[in-house]
Amino acid sequence: MAGNGGGAAAAIVDEKFCYGEETSLTVRKTSVFFPGDGFLVYDPNGEVLFRFDSYGPETKDELVLMDASGKCLLTLRRKKPSLHNRWEGFLGEVGSNHDAFSAADGESTAIGPIFTVFKSSIIGQSSLMVELYNDSGEEYQIEGSYVHRSCTVYYFSAAGSTTKEPVAEIKRKVDPTTGVTLGRDVFWLCLRPGFDGAFAMGLVLVLDQMSGDRVAAVVDGGGEKEGGVDGGVSALQMSTVVPVSD
Repeated sequence: MAGNGGGAAAAIVDEKFCYGEETSLTVRKTSVFFPGDGFLVYDPNGEVLFRFDSYGPETKDELVLMDASGKCLLTLRRKKPSLHNRWEGFLGEVGSNHDAFSAADGESTAIGPIFTVFKSSIIGQSSLMVELYNDSGEEYQIEGSYVHRSCTVYYFSAAGSTTKEPVAEIKRKVDPTTGVTLGRDVFWLCLRPGFDGAFAMGLVLVLDQMSGDRVAAVVDGGGEKEGGVDGGVSALQMSTVVPVSD
């Protein structure tokens, strides 16, 4: 990625996952049969950084991103009912009443979602939107195709600005010894300095569900649909807003 990563340094999930230098994480799907059916994420030293476990082919309504020890970092829930296929992200573990749990003492804290992801239109193949529930004023846009493992997250220095810089990228991984591009079940999640890796991986989990990654075999044969969620994400906009009901 080009650029010197001058912005978006504030942690969204945890500051320990905001690296001081450009960092490439290896993401591996632990099952290639169903969308979202397990992920392991490795740091540059080959150590497990994040994990996501799920079981069976049924549609998932809740995704939990954990660290290597199994501690819940981020809970992602499908909001129902929702015409826009909306997902919400919560810090830590979430109870049945949608309250987050404190990582320190396990007590319910009544903290709401920190961001939401949804289709921009209920008709046709639309882009995805992500809204951050804080007052930072940050804006992002993701361009490319998740299905092809080719997405770039751009950061806008100010609301309404046309100047953007890349802060994260999803791309196919190449074997350094043979130069061969690996399959879609192993890919890079490349982070610019300061961009929260846990937040970035949370978006990957939602993208994996919303993009219909079950078409993997068709896509590898050149059958991807163009545009929108079904064919990967052409544009995913993130902005800061006040939470509203769906």
